Amino acid sequence: MRWVECPRDSWQGFSKFIPTQEKVAFLKSLLNAGFTHLDLTSFVSPKWVPQHADAEEVLALLPPPEGRQYLAIIANERGLERALNARNLTAVGYPFSVSETFQQKNINRSINDSWPQVGEMIRMCAGKLRFVVHLSMAFGNPYQDRWNPELPVEFVGRLREMGVREIALADTYGVATAETIGKTLEAVVKAFGPENIGAHLHSRPESAIEKVEAVLSAGVSWLEGALGGVGGCPFAGDDLVGNLASELVLPYLTGRKFILDSQPPGLKALAMKAADLRARYA
Repeated sequence: MRWVECPRDSWQGFSKFIPTQEKVAFLKSLLNAGFTHLDLTSFVSPKWVPQHADAEEVLALLPPPEGRQYLAIIANERGLERALNARNLTAVGYPFSVSETFQQKNINRSINDSWPQVGEMIRMCAGKLRFVVHLSMAFGNPYQDRWNPELPVEFVGRLREMGVREIALADTYGVATAETIGKTLEAVVKAFGPENIGAHLHSRPESAIEKVEAVLSAGVSWLEGALGGVGGCPFAGDDLVGNLASELVLPYLTGRKFILDSQPPGLKALAMKAADLRARYA
């Protein structure tokens, strides 16, 4: 199982800026605990995400990856150029929405106009950084935009044709049922196999394991989440909707005898650190 820990997603909505040294200290605690895949910052306009205005500095203060994945989110070629010049980065993630409305809101570009942009970013990354796509609104959307389980299959197919190998389907809306998650992932896996297909889910705590089960039943072995379940979905209208909580999901996977690439000890203590950052800066 690949587990991606996502402090970037946890922090990006906080109203107060977390000092760079505090960010770095927390990230180092994750590395020291044994997390191997971190989604840790973003190269987007500080006007829209001021929390990650210090992306270059944070990365420069981290130890070399040494086989671990350090990923940053980008939204366009300008952000990618910053990423390519940053120290220690190994991968970039591009949020590509299957919902036209959300693609316009999030990236300020239509879906049709985004395809050539993706092609250019793939070219720019070649031989330098891994290019990951997070398929936003993959399990439905709140805008009444067209959606069915075959729509993500179409997007994954086109991305694979373009050379994108790593694609995570995201429940950006945060209220997709386990049944919807399962059916959608099953359709993608049936078409392309489970390799390098992931799931980034938002959930209320009581529904998290049920959704994880849907992912596992579809044969998908890449999950993403965050300590304390910090982060969430502004579209759900529910403060209890957050990221999958690492301290809940990782022990569950271990109990199910899945072999994890990250099996960090002290999860409860790390979750308390994540909660403390939220209490002071959210």
